[in-house]
Amino acid sequence: MTPPYLTLAEVEAIAREAHRDQRDKAGRPYTEHLAAVAEGVRARGGDDGQIAAAWLHDAVEDGALTRRWLDEAPLPARVKEMVLAVTKRDGEDLGAYTGRILATPGALLIKEADLAHNTDPARLAVLDPAVRTRLTAKYAQVRGLLGLPGAN
Repeated sequence: MTPPYLTLAEVEAIAREAHRDQRDKAGRPYTEHLAAVAEGVRARGGDDGQIAAAWLHDAVEDGALTRRWLDEAPLPARVKEMVLAVTKRDGEDLGAYTGRILATPGALLIKEADLAHNTDPARLAVLDPAVRTRLTAKYAQVRGLLGLPGAN
């Protein structure tokens, strides 16, 4: 018998609540980024598990939800694995990080949607030029390690 899992709407509500007081580097509500990544996953043909992981993709990394919460959450193991795959760990080099994403089924699509939103010219345009330059280089390096094309 399949255990009762959180619905996609419940996952979205949890993510929105967990990140409700956070702002992105441009000062926008962080939940806008989560919604854009979830929509990007959907638009790229992602399934409900990938969309759920997209809503939660930064929750553990940002401290909005704990690793213990994720471990105990009524979510399929696959969703948890994807969330953890895209969660950057303290001191982790990009090779290990991107290798884990590539090794986890379904995770690459989430990271692709995340990078697409992070490199949206409209989002980057409002950043300080030094921050914009640093992030653009970082995102290009990650895209290269993941084998993704350089443009959105």
